[in-house]
Amino acid sequence: MTVQDFILESYNSDLEKGSVKWSSPSNIALIKYWGKKENQIPANPSISFTLSNCKTITEMSFSKKEGKEFSFDVYFEGEKNEAFRPKIQTFFERIESYVPFIRDYHFKIETSNTFPHSSGIASSASGMSALALCLMSIERSLSGAEESESYFNRKASFLARLGSGSACRSIEGELVVWGKNESVSKSSDLFGVKFEDTVHPNFHEYQDAILLVDKGEKQVSSTVGHKLMLGHPFSENRFKQAHDNLSEMKEVLKNGDLKRFVEIVESEALTLHAMMMTSMPYFILMKPNTLEIINRIWSYRQQNNSNICFTLDAGANVHVLFPKAEQEKVYDFINSELVAFCQNGHYICDIVGKGAIKL
Repeated sequence: MTVQDFILESYNSDLEKGSVKWSSPSNIALIKYWGKKENQIPANPSISFTLSNCKTITEMSFSKKEGKEFSFDVYFEGEKNEAFRPKIQTFFERIESYVPFIRDYHFKIETSNTFPHSSGIASSASGMSALALCLMSIERSLSGAEESESYFNRKASFLARLGSGSACRSIEGELVVWGKNESVSKSSDLFGVKFEDTVHPNFHEYQDAILLVDKGEKQVSSTVGHKLMLGHPFSENRFKQAHDNLSEMKEVLKNGDLKRFVEIVESEALTLHAMMMTSMPYFILMKPNTLEIINRIWSYRQQNNSNICFTLDAGANVHVLFPKAEQEKVYDFINSELVAFCQNGHYICDIVGKGAIKL
């Protein structure tokens, strides 16, 4: 599909008002995307687990208005939030040609998260994907046409990408690929695609315990971090590494090789943060407790012949990934050894999920 496939030709302008509501999950990348080109195009491909419990719930009410200026109010956790306005304004400007009706309505956007905002759990991914899905539901009502589920999801992913790159991976589940890669035939830079190969039972109902090391705002935003890959001395090698790792991860997910899964996932997490530490200016998002948790995971894995592993997003929090078969033992380990390194002892129990849900 091309960009032209997502341009709305015509729609029914008589719809006066309405409301739609979606729940959209966050996701955790196994192969990391870091660095982007113009128009939110990724510099390298990625693949992610869609989560289940970490999600954003967004209700979008709309009513016909006069004039052609963008008009919207944003409420976060029940309170009007002006801080989100610039990002949504930019999002609307980017997607206007694909959903031109957004100039015809005033929108009331009411949103909430089931997890701490801006703490490295990809809140922009779940938030922007929920917003994109709401707009797609409105488009469906205005167009009067029943698009295929495939088209609906791909355009929602396409729109979400223009708000936040990783948001395009939150529409579907359980695994989503974003970015053109030779080993994935339907992969695209424009939207995320569901991983369609057979997934080995080892990865069914995979678990993700998110250890909240630091719930505060990140020192450096992901947007700034991505830009620092331009001219980075190691960027080209990193982009090639991501392509190679995605090709190998595809085979690992099919053959069930948990040991190799652990190696690739942890290497990708550390490489992501190595790119941050070697950019100019350089920065570190990991905290001392992040490193303490990583070392204890390594020790536990060696002593117990476990398949537990960690990954990190652009933040200090640690995602602890493990097969469902190890659930009881790993949570005992978390509660006895790792919870002390979490802020206020908080962590989130999550599991790989199926994608967004209309409410």
